[in-house]
Amino acid sequence: MKKQRNRVAGICILMFAILLCRTPAWCQIDSQVKSPEGQVVIQFKLQAGGIPTYRIDYLGKSLILESRMGFQGDFNQNFEIIDIAISAHEGHWINAFGERRIVPDNYRELVINLKHGSGCLMQILFRAYNEGAAFRYFFPKQEKQTFVFSDERSEFRLPEGTWGYEEQGTEGEYQRSKIADIKPYCERPLTLEYADGFWASLAEAANTDYPRMLLSPLEGVPGALVSELGGRTSNTSRPSQRHDSTITLQAGQGTPWRMFIAGKRPGDLLERNYLMLNLNPPSVLKDTSWIKPGKVMRDTTLTTANSKAIIDFAAVGGLQYVLLDAGWYGSEDTKNGDATTARKEALDIPEIIRYGRQKNVGLIVYVDRRQIKTQRDVLFPLYEQWGVKGVKIGFIDVGPQQESLWTTETIARAADHHLMLNIHDGYRATGNNRTYPNLMTVEGIRGNEHMPTPEHNCTLPFTRYIAGIGDYTVCYYDSRLKTTHAHQLAMAVVSFSPLQWIYWYDKPAMYRDEPEVEFFRQVPTVWDETKVIGGEIGTFAIIARRSGDQWFIGTINNSQPRQLQIPLDFLDKDTKYTASIYSDDQAVQTKTKVGIDKRPVDSKTVLDVPLLTGGGQAVWIQPVQ
Repeated sequence: MKKQRNRVAGICILMFAILLCRTPAWCQIDSQVKSPEGQVVIQFKLQAGGIPTYRIDYLGKSLILESRMGFQGDFNQNFEIIDIAISAHEGHWINAFGERRIVPDNYRELVINLKHGSGCLMQILFRAYNEGAAFRYFFPKQEKQTFVFSDERSEFRLPEGTWGYEEQGTEGEYQRSKIADIKPYCERPLTLEYADGFWASLAEAANTDYPRMLLSPLEGVPGALVSELGGRTSNTSRPSQRHDSTITLQAGQGTPWRMFIAGKRPGDLLERNYLMLNLNPPSVLKDTSWIKPGKVMRDTTLTTANSKAIIDFAAVGGLQYVLLDAGWYGSEDTKNGDATTARKEALDIPEIIRYGRQKNVGLIVYVDRRQIKTQRDVLFPLYEQWGVKGVKIGFIDVGPQQESLWTTETIARAADHHLMLNIHDGYRATGNNRTYPNLMTVEGIRGNEHMPTPEHNCTLPFTRYIAGIGDYTVCYYDSRLKTTHAHQLAMAVVSFSPLQWIYWYDKPAMYRDEPEVEFFRQVPTVWDETKVIGGEIGTFAIIARRSGDQWFIGTINNSQPRQLQIPLDFLDKDTKYTASIYSDDQAVQTKTKVGIDKRPVDSKTVLDVPLLTGGGQAVWIQPVQ
């Protein structure tokens, strides 16, 4: 498997030296690379003045018009080409913690070796996948060892008539905007809607030690965006304060990938989001047997008795973990906070761990980033000694290069001590959960902490979830929900999170034997296969996911009632199944008003799905035994 995954076919299909470009220091040279099946074409050109540019076409249509590349200052011009190489890779890898188990990884790579007028060497690497495209900058070993830039200047010039689904802040709401109207510091992934009917997602992959990339208008070029490193501080009292965007790279280092996923429909973007994982190195963890995905319920009262009650509820409700939330160790102040000891008198962590072991329920603890920054090397081995299974880190700093590096180091240190991580607030993964699969989930999402609208939920699968793992914090009983209960059941499928927080604002005492919560009991949190059956951004979404021989379907709706149909032609044609269908039903005599219909189905079945305002439907399909 490893040999197949790493197999490189057609190495050095093309390699040559372009000697005529040495005098003058530039010449107009075109080079291109096509994806294995030809859907995606990337073209590189060195313009007059030694300006590197690229363009990307998908199925004969422009995704990115000719756009300039490089770094702030004069490091985006005065280049000459040393040589060009093209190679190919064909293979796949196994993801035990993802949205699909078998991940294809096939591309052709174009490497442009450049020399700057200053004598510095730089490579630009392009990859053309059938699913999309990516590029990055790399500084090979050379006499100069350190490269410092004030910012990156990667342009994204888009065809006329392109719209984007703009989000300001990682917990922001989305709005459909003309590219020319997008404001500075737009979040990524940015979903793009083209006038010719195609779709794409512009994102960042493999950021482990580099400033975060956001997107801003390209000055003087309407309808174009440019990379904007660092971004703005999360301090709401100074919303315009800009983070440091300084980049320091050593010879032998490169930047993250700037990536594009392309498709004919919005659902293609989610189905192909493994491209972000592919652009990251394979797992560095030799043993992952201790990484156990599952569902989590939190304890906010922070007492031993209440944690035990949640463990009892979890044991019968199909949950695998209980979380001790903020406050269990007292002050989170930088000077006085100490996360080595429980400060609540009624909280006995060893007893909670002991009790949980009896019921196969593990403990996760919340720790503010201030204590992780000052006590990390003490806390992680201590928590491993206690028997803690994971840590949720809150209010993490994001933006500057040093914060990206610190976060990666923290994930690696947690893995050294067999701790799973949930990183909260402004952080979004860039596929690095492939390299460090103990990074189970992150926030960076407007979830049920905000009680979002159903329109927002119907936008997430085609925007935020292109970046994969997201801790939406599903709720069920809270009266502030702006959706139906069947909608929330379905969110356990729609929202991908290997550690899936369920019953976020709920308490065990709210449970009244509602039969439909068996869906929460049965639904997995990692998958062998994912299909987007249908959807329109902000309108509705139908997501089907397979675990073994069972399928789970989540359908969610916005504020307009509608009738949908779900063909089950993805089922095995030689197998008979039983479907348990959980739908909104006002006639049901429970507080949640969810009815259950169990019926035989097969690959020829088409389900009729009536959806209420803010409604939804969850389906569990099992083979007939």
